[in-house]
Amino acid sequence: MKIAVQSEPFDLGVESNAFASGHRDMGAIVTFTGVVRDLAQGDLDRMVIEHYPGMTQKALEAIAQDAQSRWNLGDVLVIHRYGDLAPGEMIMMIATASPHRKDAFEAAEFLMDYLKSRAPFWKKEITSEGADWVAAKDEDEDALSRW
Repeated sequence: MKIAVQSEPFDLGVESNAFASGHRDMGAIVTFTGVVRDLAQGDLDRMVIEHYPGMTQKALEAIAQDAQSRWNLGDVLVIHRYGDLAPGEMIMMIATASPHRKDAFEAAEFLMDYLKSRAPFWKKEITSEGADWVAAKDEDEDALSRW
């Protein structure tokens, strides 16, 4: 299991290939990458993501360990960025490795849902109109009910 909380960009191809190459006994590798969306329709200057380092690392580790206890996984990768990110930049990546695709896909969805709703990150969108904190969405909370 690798959990990285970092300000610097990551290379999706390098991370995906490195994760996949270490798992010859796994039949499925699933990856997901979250990207900064410009929901302000061309007016988003940047998103600022804040966190508390020790708390965030522990929370991401706990979420990943929960996924490993629920599904037959060989490995989990979570990378989440913080700091100033421009529209189109990658915010996060998760990868799961499993002997079978069902476990890999379900665990990846679980990780995405829990990282979106329970990981201790705070996001602020900066536009020409000013700065606004991104509020939690009901549909993100509702997604947790299936787990």
